[in-house]
Amino acid sequence: MSNAYPQISDSIVGSWTSYDDDTNQPAAIILITEKSGSFSGVITKVLDPNSATTCDKCTDARRGKPLLGMEILSGLKRNGDSFSGGQILDPDNGETYRAEMRLKDQGSKVDLRAYIGIPLLGRTQTWVREK
Repeated sequence: MSNAYPQISDSIVGSWTSYDDDTNQPAAIILITEKSGSFSGVITKVLDPNSATTCDKCTDARRGKPLLGMEILSGLKRNGDSFSGGQILDPDNGETYRAEMRLKDQGSKVDLRAYIGIPLLGRTQTWVREK
């Protein structure tokens, strides 16, 4: 199987740039892959020079582990035109949130909603697909 991931406009598979909530500067490159209908995301590059290099605030097995190569997104499943049912780790605070994603702008961007409990109580980040 090839390591090249096609840029499919109706899929979240591919590389995405995430942005810092406070500075709106590029934070990391996340590679989203799909296996057996479940989507997960791994940090492939840390872009913020001020970012920690390890997840010191993580409370699970990822505590103290390098951010590079860390799976921060897991368990998303396609649900119509969105992807839901997953979890995302915020390495800045070590918290894990429920997650859902929805593609926009012909698949060039994705809105990631991270929340506790119900989607209404959360925040949305926009990630941009890498060219």
